This record gives sequence, structure tokens and C-alpha cells, in this order.
Amino acid sequence: MKRAARSLLALVPLVGAATLVGPVIPAATAAPAPSSASAAPTSTGSELFVSETDCVPNGDGKAESPFCTISAAAAVVQPGQTVLVQPGLYPESVTVTRSGTAAAPITFKAANTRDGVVRVGRYGADTGIGSVFTLRQVHDVVVEGFAIYGRDVVPVVVDGSSRVTIDGTSVTHASSELIKVTGGSADVTISRNFLHSPGTTALVVEADSTATRVVANQIPNGGMYLTRAPGSTVTNNTIQAGCAPGITLVASPGVTVANNIVKPLPDQRLCEGEPTVKTAIMVLPVEVPQTTVHHNLIDPTTGWALYRWGATTYRTLGDFQAATGQGGFDIVADPLLDPRFEDRGYIALKQSSPAIDSADANAPGVLATDLMGNAHADDPTWANTGTGNGYHDRGAVERLGPTTLRVERLHRTIGAGPLDTTLRASASTQWTTDGPIGSFAYQYGDSPLWRGGTPSLNENHRFRRAGSACVQVHWSTTGFRSASASAPSCTVLGAHYTAVAPQRLLDTRSAVGVGTSTPVPPKSEVVVPVDSIGGVPAADISALVLNVTATQPTTAGFLTVYPDGTNAPTASNVNFVAGETVPNLVTVPMSNGKIRIRNSSGGTVHVVADLQGWYAEAGDGFATQPLTRVLDTRTDGGALPPNSTRTLNLDRKVSPGATAVVLNVTVTAPTTSGVLKVFPYGSPVPTASNLNFVAGQTIPNLVIVPVTDLKANIHNQSSGSVHVIADLAGYFGVDGQLSYVPNGPLRIADSRDATGLPNRGGAKPLQPWESVNVSPYVDNLACCVTAAAVVANLTVTAPASSGFLIAHPGAEARPAVSNLNFVAGETSSNLAIVGTKGGLNLYNSSSGTAHVVADQAGIFVTPQY
Repeated sequence: MKRAARSLLALVPLVGAATLVGPVIPAATAAPAPSSASAAPTSTGSELFVSETDCVPNGDGKAESPFCTISAAAAVVQPGQTVLVQPGLYPESVTVTRSGTAAAPITFKAANTRDGVVRVGRYGADTGIGSVFTLRQVHDVVVEGFAIYGRDVVPVVVDGSSRVTIDGTSVTHASSELIKVTGGSADVTISRNFLHSPGTTALVVEADSTATRVVANQIPNGGMYLTRAPGSTVTNNTIQAGCAPGITLVASPGVTVANNIVKPLPDQRLCEGEPTVKTAIMVLPVEVPQTTVHHNLIDPTTGWALYRWGATTYRTLGDFQAATGQGGFDIVADPLLDPRFEDRGYIALKQSSPAIDSADANAPGVLATDLMGNAHADDPTWANTGTGNGYHDRGAVERLGPTTLRVERLHRTIGAGPLDTTLRASASTQWTTDGPIGSFAYQYGDSPLWRGGTPSLNENHRFRRAGSACVQVHWSTTGFRSASASAPSCTVLGAHYTAVAPQRLLDTRSAVGVGTSTPVPPKSEVVVPVDSIGGVPAADISALVLNVTATQPTTAGFLTVYPDGTNAPTASNVNFVAGETVPNLVTVPMSNGKIRIRNSSGGTVHVVADLQGWYAEAGDGFATQPLTRVLDTRTDGGALPPNSTRTLNLDRKVSPGATAVVLNVTVTAPTTSGVLKVFPYGSPVPTASNLNFVAGQTIPNLVIVPVTDLKANIHNQSSGSVHVIADLAGYFGVDGQLSYVPNGPLRIADSRDATGLPNRGGAKPLQPWESVNVSPYVDNLACCVTAAAVVANLTVTAPASSGFLIAHPGAEARPAVSNLNFVAGETSSNLAIVGTKGGLNLYNSSSGTAHVVADQAGIFVTPQY
């Protein structure tokens, strides 16, 4: 019997309210305590983010709402936090006033990548900017990786501070000094920086600043000057001396100068006159008794003096060693340097440089890695003449051998949730090393933020939604100063399901979820906002499961439910004719916290949507099983009487750990109009319904219902009796191994135009008793996934006679139960969840022809470990 002939049904009141939320550390010695903090940070995580391009006005520094400036983060950062600054230009002066602790320093870190660096200060602008980084009277602070640009004043100043590290920066200045340590600072480390000045003193340590470590820096045109800097260490620096001596010690006793390369430059036209002192290493008289010089490499080719020791200048190594007893293992030769002046330059060693494998590995201040972040490497073509392990190179940059990069496929984290992933990557070299080579930067696909700067990756990350999950990995042996390797690492993640008793989300008749009680106009849409559900933010919800009902339509048509922010698909979810009330279960992906329901008819229609559950990180996995009949009142127990409830016991039909079951529920032979409600055992009868029916009608609908003690209730809310058939399609539970991937709406089969049916000889209806095989669509997903089950809206249109449609896995025998009942001439649809081993078979169980349409909403997948 046609449903169109039963349009005068009594609509059960669908009333209810949606539950969706609507629309003081002590300072170290010689450094005073910091001033009191200004304001507590709004983000209490281990990282605060700064992004020029993705920042949020008045942001709190979280990954979702980064600060726009480094200064904003500096004002609130706490001990143990890292301010991670994204690539971009930051024309600002940053004054650091907050301190960390020895166990929990404050770190400002540039997230440099192959495609961009973090530039701070006066880059390409003439606006007045003072010192770019000023650290005054603070302790336990690290500044790492920035490209710093200054003019007129010293770009980086460490004043009266302790346990401060300036590491891995490049500093460019139009005049002279680039980094200054002053004011009695203590235990300051200046390491792995590239200091590019016009030829004068690039680095100054002064004013009784004690125990300063100057390690693995490079100065392409200039020198360093330590005055009143007792107990300092000057180790593994590479200096191309310009308008001043390479290394100068004044009133700075107890200093070690080791493993450095000093190459005087021959042409200094930028100097104001000739350099006044043409000496590679100069130690004035006060420092002589307590200063140690060894394992340095000095280039004699420009004619500069090699050393000044006290009041005496020495032009040969032999004279210096004989007179002072210093200069042990020093080498006087061309260091064979290879300058590279990229955006953040560096000076490499040529193949035959005498600096290779000749340094003192045990010299004070030696770092585990060089200026580029690489470990020390043993060049097999060169004799090891160094002390310690014998193969440390002199200067700031190690020479490396051939390398191999290994980036594993992103995979689910074992023992964690369905959206938790682990990323592993490493690099190796053919040469012997004392640690890892290169450094990684990485960006997850659900965030614009870069992280990294680490020599290997073993990172865990929870994606917010199911679907294609990728991370872009960059790797470099130059600290991303030059071209680097890049590789994506991907997987496909599914979400778990949380089933709930039906909750009203939308009712256009009573202004629930919308502002008016008017029906949806022809060819128009209603937008339903979803801020959060059950405490889960919309951004963390992969898909909603809704029972969507079309009621009081004035003409035939269909509803399409799809995520806001995407193009309206051609797929349909609820098909109706004038005057009838039709429900259908819908699984709709989430995108921006809104869903759209489109009325694709020439008349108006009221729409009701009841939330059944959602897919997210929390919840249960799915277990599919062959469609099995678990209730048929025609042969077991008789029809449900008026306004009665029957309990469906699924013990031994599903796992004891099942929390919800998937049932294809069919009403047949009702004696009056009414509704059927399926709900958890022991719960009160809900307001929302699952099926609307009229007298004499046969109509199915897919139901996902929570179970209590493996039981569910079925309630006939009508004044007549009704037969009920329930076919079990699977269950959700703690032992469910499959997770859901929203991947639709996508039309995967349509016999009217041969979509998805290439071997049938063109567009034509299914013949009586014909079966066709359809493949779920996965080609748009990132990688390496096969559908274990598909969620699809099945539609039969233009049937020549009454019958039913059976959907089942292609590799399994056709069951004796159906997914969709239809009558001649009418379009009918029903959602199905079906296993796909061997593809999806659709069988026309009728004596007439019928067109069949399958619209995929998503797939279930096996976790990719």
C-alpha cells in the first residue's frame, strides 16, 4: 500500500528542549630577583603560541588562539613554559621580565621550517625599534632560533641576569655590536649563533659578567671582545676576523680558548681605516697567568699576527709555544672554509680542512651538537688527531657524511584512543657519530602551528576529528638555513560512538533550534548550530547521528542533511510525498559547528531532528555482523497492543560488553496511525520517535539504541496494534574494533546514470531478483585504508512493483532479511550499516524493475597501528 495514500496521519507531538549548549623565584648569584609578574597567563599548558598569520586578537596563547606578538607571550609566560613562535615577521622589541627556575626555565623558541623562518626586529623597515631582545635582571631564560635584525642599538642585551641562554639565533646589524652580556651577569651561555656585523666586534662580554660560555658561534666578518669577564669559556667558534681581532681578552682572567677557528679577512674596505690591531687571538697582560689556549686553528695567509700574549706579539706558532707553553695542538693553516650566506647563514668546512677530526672533545664548554644541531661525525677519509673520542671538528660546524631519512607512516597509538597517533622519524649517516644528525620540524594537519627543532621524532598527537590524518615533516642538517627534505606522514583515523536516549535538536513547528515556527520554504535550508554535546566541543565531534523527520510537506521532495561550510551534495536523506510524515536516520559529518538541512522540494515542509548519538574520541567501537532477525512479532508474541511496550532481550545475540545496538526496525500491518519508539531498557518512554506510520503501512528505519543489561524497549504509541520486525546489524561496545570515518555524503551508486555500476551496460534499473556490487569510496582519503563496513542511505525509486531491498557483504551469503521495503511507484529510503567484505551487494527482491541509489555517509575501518 502506498504511503502517499495514507497522508492524513496523526502526528505524535515532538516536544522537548535540546540539551545542546547554545548558540616568586630567587635569583642566582650576581643577578637580582625579577620584578613581580604582571598577570597570570590564560593558558596553563607547557606551550604558548605566537603566530603572525593565525593569531587571534586578545588570544590566550593556546594552539587555537595564538598571541599576535612575542611581547604578549612574554608578559604572561610562566616557569617551564615554551613560547613557540611561528614563521613570520615580528617588528617589535621584546623585553623579558619574567624568570624561570633551574629545573623549569622559560624558553622563547622559533619554529623555523624549510618554508619560513621567524624574523624579529627591524627587518626591511625603517621604523624605530630598540634592542630586539632585552633580558634584564631575569634568570633561567632561553632564547632560541630567531633571525634577529637590529639597527642603531645592540639587538640582544643580557643585563644583570643569570642562567640565560641565547642559542641558535642569527643576528644581523647595520653597525657593530650584536650581542652584549653586561651588568654582572652570571652563567650566561651564548651558543650556536650566526653574528653578521659589518666587520667590527660582534659579541661583547663585559662589566664583571662571570662564567660566560661563548660556544659554537660563527662570526663571518668581525670578532668577539671579553673585558672584565672572568671565568669565561671561548670554545669551538668560527671567526672570520674583520676590523678587529678575532678574540680579545681584557681584564678577564681564568678563560679557556679552545677549538676555535680564526681566519683574518684580507679585504676590509668596509672598515673605517685599517684595523688598528691585526691579531687573531689577543690576551692582554692581566689575563696571562690564568688563561689557557689550545687546539685552535688560525689562518696565516693574510699576514696578521697569530697571537698577542701579554705585551708580546707572535707571528709563528713555534715562537708562541716556546715562549708561553700555550698553543698546544694549535694549527696554523688555511682552514678551508666554505661560507654559505642564506637567510640565516653558516660557514661550512671544505673536504680537506685541517679542522676535521682534530679538536679536543673534552675542552670546557663543548656542546653535544654543532651550530646546525648535528652531533660530531667521524670522517673516514681523515685521520683522527683530536683528543677525547678523536673526531670532533674545530670551529662551530661539523662536516657530515651521507645521510638517510626515515619517516614512518603515522599510526594509531597502541593502547590509546581512536584519534591518538604516534609519529616516528629518524635520520642516520654512514659515518660514525656520537649522537643524532639533523633536526625535524613538523606540522599536524589539524593545526597551522609548527613544532620541532628536535633530532628525532617520537611524538604523540590527538587529532580532533576522524578522517584523513596527516603531518608534514621537514628535516634539515643546516637548521633549516638551506634546502631540506620534506615528507608527509598520513593515516586514516576513525571515531568512536556515544549513544544517548533521543534528544530534541530541531523542531521547526515549535521553534526548537530555530527562531520561528514556520516551515522550511521551498529550495531553502535551515541551519542548526551545535556548540557542544555532552560537554564535548563541536570541534571535537566527527559526526552526529540524527533521526530526521519530514512532516506536513506540501509537495513531494527530499531532505538533504550536510555539514555547513561545504557544498550541498546531490545525495538525499529523507524522501517524502505531499502530506506524509517520514523519518530516517542520518549520520552527518561536523565541520564548523553547524549542520544544514535542505528542503529540495517545490513546497514547504516542517523538519524535526532528534539526536541519537555522536562520533568522537570517547565512546565505543563498532562490531559488524550479518544482518540477523532478533524479533518478528508475526511469529513470536503477536502484535504490540495499543500504547504498549515490549522488551527486546539481546543476550547471547551480542557481546556482553555491548553498550548500543544497530537495529533495522520495520513496522508492518498497523491497524491505525501512530509512532514507534525504541529506547533503553529501564528508561521512561521518550518524547521523540523512531518511526511514524499509517494504517496498513510497511515502513523501516535504522535505529541505534543504547542497551541496559543487553535489553532495549520498543513502544507502540498508537490506538491500534502493530507488528514489529527488528534485524540486528551490529553493536557498539568495549570490544568493538571498528571506528567510524565520515566520508560523505557521496553518491557511490545510481542505476539511473550507471554511477558506481560500470559493468551493467549503462543506465538501467535493476531487473527483478538482480544483485549488483558496489564499492565504498575511499580514494579521497589519505592512504592505506580499506572499508570494513559502510554507512549508506539506500534509496529505491520508480519501482515497478512492491518488494524489498537487501544489502549485504559481497563475500557473504545473502540473508533472508531486508533493509528497505517499497511499494510500486514510490520512492523510499533507509539508512543501512553493512559490512563490505567483497564489496556491497544490493539485491532487488521484487518481481519488477527498480532503480537503486546508494549515498555513502561514511565507512568503518580497522585501526591502523
